[in-house]
Amino acid sequence: MSNTKFNTAETEFKTAIHDEQKQFSSKDFHKTFARPVFVKPPYLVHRNVEHAGEHNQFSTERKHPVFFVDLPSKNVSMTIGGLLPGQLTNKHRHTYETVLYVLEGKGYTEIEGEKIEWQKGDAVYIPSWAWHRHQNLSDAESAKYIACENAPQLQNLGVALREEEGRDL
Repeated sequence: MSNTKFNTAETEFKTAIHDEQKQFSSKDFHKTFARPVFVKPPYLVHRNVEHAGEHNQFSTERKHPVFFVDLPSKNVSMTIGGLLPGQLTNKHRHTYETVLYVLEGKGYTEIEGEKIEWQKGDAVYIPSWAWHRHQNLSDAESAKYIACENAPQLQNLGVALREEEGRDL
């Protein structure tokens, strides 16, 4: 390769690296180059999640215990939800998807009027913007589930919304 070609390629590469560090609009799409870089987050584990305590505001708003798994993900979140014996949550909806994995108990999730029964070991999908609520069918035992959501991704894009039935956005 001649020096001229090498220098041109080096200059284009340096320009591309510089361009990656600025904000782009749609007209600049041809200037973006995928250059993944591993950036180690400050921590990779959240030990004893439930011992860290309930998230007071969320637990109060949802009317059941909620424990946030505090990890540095920018795209997915995980919470541990609990339903007291016989408890029925408020009907709500949000722009993010949810997958529930049932750890303990037996109940149902009502999604847009359809009752989906679940028990320990089951997984339930809640589509975005679907009205839903959860019911523990036992009058004696609590129910517990893990909820995985893409809420952080939508929050980072500025489009995450949540609405409780009967309240304005």
